[in-house]
Amino acid sequence: MPPAEPHPLHDVVAALLRRVATEVVLVHFRSLSDHDVREKSPGDPVTVADEQAEAQLRAGLLQALPAARVVGEEAASADPSLLDGLGEGTVWVVDPIDGTSNFADGVSPFALMVALVDDGLTTAGWIYDPVAERLCHAHRGHGAFVDGRTVLARASGADPPRAMLATTFTSADERGDRAARAAGRFTEVPNPRCAGEQYPQVVLGETDVALFQRALPWDHAPGTLFVSEAGGRAARPDGTPYRVADRRPGLLIAATPLLWDSAATVLFD
Repeated sequence: MPPAEPHPLHDVVAALLRRVATEVVLVHFRSLSDHDVREKSPGDPVTVADEQAEAQLRAGLLQALPAARVVGEEAASADPSLLDGLGEGTVWVVDPIDGTSNFADGVSPFALMVALVDDGLTTAGWIYDPVAERLCHAHRGHGAFVDGRTVLARASGADPPRAMLATTFTSADERGDRAARAAGRFTEVPNPRCAGEQYPQVVLGETDVALFQRALPWDHAPGTLFVSEAGGRAARPDGTPYRVADRRPGLLIAATPLLWDSAATVLFD
């Protein structure tokens, strides 16, 4: 197996994330006024901190890798055509503040997330929680890391296993069906409203399984690689791998392949 080692651009990206978190995101945390927050769509807020952080991340990432292009959540919200061709070439995918609802409410968790994608395949990912000062990183084929230390995903050991089943973007019928299927087979845990927290929870043995309806690239490109490189599994409910250019809904992650198989059987068969 290849040795565990961070991506060659890790130090540059890590320093950029910490700088933007300090100079932009944390400056606005619990200091937002009413005019600093608006809704892109019902229940989907954006703040001045999201926009400023994305601009600074974009500039720093292009300086680090000028041949790449950047697709950020806020830019893509304003111009969805930026998602076209996401599976081609070298692309930085950016979520300037994952968990904006939490951030706007003045609570954590929230995270800054970046992924490097080559021809549709995520090759590196970073998830930075500026409140906990925790940096998760993954380098395809070379492992997963938390604050520079190699990590391996582990199950919680709970019986029944612990599952986070996101229901925000599902119908009442779908929520009822999932709850019925999960009853007695999983202990449901609260949704932290932040993918940048959900993925570390799975790797670090706090949650065994997480199910998402929306699978937007900025929310899941870094985390799916992080879980996979740590030895867990992230895949579509039908078992196909997650790819950033695939706009289908539905994504299931688990701390181990065995837990993934069990959850897929319970929730979808």
